[in-house]
Amino acid sequence: MATCLLLQAGVALPAAAQTIAPVSRQYEVPVLKENDATALERVAVNIPADGKAAWLQQVQLSFTGTTQLNQLTGVRVYSANGDTTYLTPEKTTTAALFARYTATPAANTLTLTGNLRLNKGTNYLWVALSVKPTIPLLHKVAVQVSGLQINGQRVSLPTAAPVTHRVGTAVRKGMQDNVHTSRIPGIATANNGDLLAIYDARYELGRDLQGDIDIALNRSTDKGATWQPLQVVLDKGTWGNLPEKFNGVSDPCIVVDKKTGTIYIAGLWMYGVLDPETGKWIDDLTDTSKIWNHQWRSKGSQPGFDPKQTSQFLLTKSTDNGKTWSEPVNLTAMCKRPEWWLWAPAPGSGIVLTDGTLVLPTQGRDETGKPFSNITYSKDGGKTWATSNPAVEGQTTECMAVQLNDGSVMLNMRTNANKGLTGAGNGRTVSVTKDLGKTWIEHPTSRKALPEPVCMASIFKHNYTRAGKQESVLLFLNPHSTTQRNRITLQASFDDGKTWPAAHHILLDELNGRGYSCITSVDNNTIGLLYESSQAHLVFQQVSMQEIIEQKNK
Repeated sequence: MATCLLLQAGVALPAAAQTIAPVSRQYEVPVLKENDATALERVAVNIPADGKAAWLQQVQLSFTGTTQLNQLTGVRVYSANGDTTYLTPEKTTTAALFARYTATPAANTLTLTGNLRLNKGTNYLWVALSVKPTIPLLHKVAVQVSGLQINGQRVSLPTAAPVTHRVGTAVRKGMQDNVHTSRIPGIATANNGDLLAIYDARYELGRDLQGDIDIALNRSTDKGATWQPLQVVLDKGTWGNLPEKFNGVSDPCIVVDKKTGTIYIAGLWMYGVLDPETGKWIDDLTDTSKIWNHQWRSKGSQPGFDPKQTSQFLLTKSTDNGKTWSEPVNLTAMCKRPEWWLWAPAPGSGIVLTDGTLVLPTQGRDETGKPFSNITYSKDGGKTWATSNPAVEGQTTECMAVQLNDGSVMLNMRTNANKGLTGAGNGRTVSVTKDLGKTWIEHPTSRKALPEPVCMASIFKHNYTRAGKQESVLLFLNPHSTTQRNRITLQASFDDGKTWPAAHHILLDELNGRGYSCITSVDNNTIGLLYESSQAHLVFQQVSMQEIIEQKNK
């Protein structure tokens, strides 16, 4: 059994000839309150092939950079042999545990003792940290290997500035509530301050429509520290005598009418399956039918208005801050052009213009089946809706909107043409309208400023008061990569989206995930971020405006 020993701060390990030079790598991932432990550092220890047998006896750790030590509940050190890939919680069952400490460290240094034989060649040690379930979301934690004892001799690691890691909460994990996969996040703040996190509840499989999928919601009444149980808000059940797997609802988008407090959630309902080749309705579908198609694939959605012809745009509302939801209304016939193959919500969140107009980001396929992005709006408090002309035709899909300081609406769009582009030309498409989408002008930053791996992204305007003055900032969140859905990064622009300086970037999760995200204002001083993470299906984190402003002033 591995053992551990707490030493007083400053106690040194035995001196040694530096024949072994460990190499450390810190991973920027969210430290989730719900996880047993989160791996944060990997140390590679190379043992010469012609050397004597090596035994690891001590690992000295530093917690410098942690906001409050009393929020830590323990630390573990594992050996993963030759496996260089990230130590997920699942892998800890096969990794060798060197030692653990299951209490709050009493000082900024801690030495774990054990007895582990190191193999010839490269050995990988992993340090995993545990935190209290009540740790505040703005707290940060840090752990760093400062030294090892091998064969009774001290082996130092290069001195480096401590890496601090952000705390998060797992809003959704795999198979939670018997939901196979929770995907496609949206988030908004109700007028009473409650946070509403929405997503696809994909019950049987992780794939997109068609399937047994509902739009679900979790509410938080304490600014995201804890989340209430799942609520289903859009579910077509066995409508039209077809099984639920042929009545899926997906791609949620949420907007809060700040004037009335009414909250709207849109979702796309797909009834049955259309033949991929002909676009015709397929009869006699049952629970055992294996055929599959979706709205963006081949002829999975077609011209017209009927559920047997085209996917349907549904809208439900709540007038009690998200506690209960109305029967959905179907906006398809009201807004969709009959020749379009598809008209659908763009997932994430909508906005309210300064004149009270409600705006939802939307997307679709034109009369030739090619994709487009646009906006859908209501000028009468959600009674009637209209959809705009496409901002860009033939290359963009999922999008989100913000209102700029001059009153115009900027649409930031996922761009299919970015696939395979890793250099110049890779970037989000950005267009601006001053007439609710009758006409659009490409923004100067379009396809230049914001790289993407062809993935949904979120843009949001946060209005805040500082030193008695009203100010605003544009925030953008996506996988900051041209090839992989990793490096989830928050960016900030203080000039209405003209520039997004690297000094403002805040990396949240560097490892691979599904990459979708959404942003909200928790309060004047705090931003809330909901995204598909490497550590859970949906993770919520907070970032303080003070930190973003400090980034601005660097």
